[in-house]
Amino acid sequence: MSTILSYNKNQVKVDGSIEDLDKGYNVWVDVIDPNEKDLDTLAHKFNLKQEAIQTCLNKSKKPELRQLDNHTFTVIVDMKNKDPETLLVEAVYFFLGRNWLITIHSSGIDLKQIVERLFNIQNETIKQTRIDALSYNILAGLVTKYEQLLTALELSVNEYQRRSFVRPLPGKFESIDTLSRQAIMLRRQFWHVRNIINFLLHTEKDKDDVKYIEIVYGDISQLIDFVESYESTINSIRELYVAKVSLQINETMRVLTIFTAILLPLGLIAAIYGMNGIDLKNITEMPAGFLIVLVTMAFIAIGLVLFFVKKRWIAVGKKDSNSEPVS
Repeated sequence: MSTILSYNKNQVKVDGSIEDLDKGYNVWVDVIDPNEKDLDTLAHKFNLKQEAIQTCLNKSKKPELRQLDNHTFTVIVDMKNKDPETLLVEAVYFFLGRNWLITIHSSGIDLKQIVERLFNIQNETIKQTRIDALSYNILAGLVTKYEQLLTALELSVNEYQRRSFVRPLPGKFESIDTLSRQAIMLRRQFWHVRNIINFLLHTEKDKDDVKYIEIVYGDISQLIDFVESYESTINSIRELYVAKVSLQINETMRVLTIFTAILLPLGLIAAIYGMNGIDLKNITEMPAGFLIVLVTMAFIAIGLVLFFVKKRWIAVGKKDSNSEPVS
């Protein structure tokens, strides 16, 4: 399936043809889900490089720009959210030549809507410029769609910030990691696109076309700043979750320690008076062995306390702030 639009200073033909090139028209060919035969036909008609055609067949999703003999080949990605945690990435392939532009993409991407809106808003301006301006404006339309991704990312970040004040659940860490990976992927793709736009900005010589590239460059640079700030916020949320889990563990250990402290004396008394050789009916007459055991236990307890004080595991008196802990 393909759409051919032809235009010049005086006319826009939504049902154009490739033959309009010979009549002085600028021609835009939009191809959706082509097969190998369709690409071979395009390559023959426009003398496209086989290496670029092979990139389309391989469905490469890495943004890049190549300056070939009679045209420029550019790969730009279109991204959208399938759900809050899944990012779909599709490639759009640009073949830009003298007075012609070919775009190749999947059916999930609607470039026709972008171009129609462009001609409705800037009809006279676009008609009077080279086909390069149309290519740059389509690129600007794709970059504008990136803002929707940042809006979704921002809403997710705000939601996790709100949830960070309640009891953390085990699954939240996995969700935060997914959100962090999504932000990293967005930043990486934005960087690739900015590098392409920066190259176009420094190689384009037409002043009228440069202004379109400058606008796109400013937009993508701003998006990169936003996604980097969101990355920082996500890392802060993760640290806050870890801190809350640590506090939760400390609170649990405190409760368990209180129960242990309550039961330990009771257990000690039960253990001592449960020894063989002690007659609870005649408690005043204690065997000599029982007294030896009590004295030994007292020495062990005092020795351990002194050892803990030396190691500074327990505080006794005021510590010297300048002294080093003993290992």
